[in-house]
Amino acid sequence: MIDNSIFENKKAAYLTLGCKLNFAETSAIGRQLSQVGVRKVRQGEVADICVVNTCSVTELADKKCRQAVRKMIKDNPGAYVIVTGCYAQLKPEDIAGIDGVDIVLGSEQKLDIIEHLDELKKKDKGQVYTTKTNQIRSFVPSCSQDDRTRYFLKVQDGCDYFCSFCTIPFARGRSRNGTIESMVNQAREVVAKGGKEIVLTGVNIGDFGKTTGENFFDLIKALDDVEGVERYRISSIEPNLLTDEIIEFVSKSKRFAPHFHIPLQSGSDAVLKLMRRRYDTALFRHKVETIKRIMPDAFIGVDVIVGTRGETDEYFEEARQFLESLDFSQLHVFTYSERPNTQALKIEHEVDPKIKHARCKTLLDLSDKKLEAFYQSQQGTERKVLFEHTQHDSMMYGFTENYVKIETPYQENKANEIKVVRLGMFNKVKTALIEA
Repeated sequence: MIDNSIFENKKAAYLTLGCKLNFAETSAIGRQLSQVGVRKVRQGEVADICVVNTCSVTELADKKCRQAVRKMIKDNPGAYVIVTGCYAQLKPEDIAGIDGVDIVLGSEQKLDIIEHLDELKKKDKGQVYTTKTNQIRSFVPSCSQDDRTRYFLKVQDGCDYFCSFCTIPFARGRSRNGTIESMVNQAREVVAKGGKEIVLTGVNIGDFGKTTGENFFDLIKALDDVEGVERYRISSIEPNLLTDEIIEFVSKSKRFAPHFHIPLQSGSDAVLKLMRRRYDTALFRHKVETIKRIMPDAFIGVDVIVGTRGETDEYFEEARQFLESLDFSQLHVFTYSERPNTQALKIEHEVDPKIKHARCKTLLDLSDKKLEAFYQSQQGTERKVLFEHTQHDSMMYGFTENYVKIETPYQENKANEIKVVRLGMFNKVKTALIEA
């Protein structure tokens, strides 16, 4: 048992890389440390404890994690350094070998951090505490507030899908979740703190219920009844798990925003098979068309990967034409990165890096065109905007329920408030300006 007196007057610095789920979990780690007396470091101070929560979605992400850890060590000389997250789970020894790292915590250990701090004694070499991925069982709830206004509620963790290009199931384990009751209670806590918008996060949130005998549809119905929440957003949800029932419910719900983020990954059925995805383009088209038929003003974001092994010129052109034909709002384009121990490495055809870059640019240009068309369709409409706390160049920003980003001169009394506005012209960065 650690003597909590060692934490008195200690200051901690936190750095999170990667997804919103990581941010929610870092927030939970911060709450654990604050409960034993550790406060967050202020600007200009040197931290006594450093926590880096890492990502490993691409090779570049791994590199950024190593750089971030080294910078944290340099900026906080003598600090006790803890590294956790997906990269820590997948390659713990790589991180433990970085001079200045004290402990490396895997996915099972990250949210039980106090038990592993060993009196905050600096180590000659980083000590590794991890669990084999197939033995990861725990689900620890977490909910974080970003630096603007939104809260991110972790409803699910892990994934059972094992797509050929992805290491996430190896980093986070099998699909698991908390109960609907616990999620509702956390939503009520957000209301008590003055929060107005909650984003539901997870690795594969549509798979919610695997460990509790519940399901995602029942979860959103229960959350919709929590008084005081102005709006929810559903983060990335697999197209095969985004049921027509869920779409219909969102269209009529009290609080769920007409905003969907759906990973496609490729618009070629041949490439989807190589990726081991659980749907085809016909199903994906059906989901997009269903959303737009019921909610014409809904925002639809789509994830795509370019340059995967097996993506020939013909297959990429199929994907481009498919995307061109879809009524979505924006693409999130990722360049394929080789990941160790994935099945994709067995696919023979490799794409030249220059071709990957060209394909990425092609789809980003398409995304710009689609986003501009969506924003133009919203011009002159009245929308509810939740204004954010932060300001840049005397301007403040906010998002409508259907995810149109707006800007207006900063007014402190508008922060974290929802106002009805009429959307005006669009500037060069495609931000809607409120009409006077």
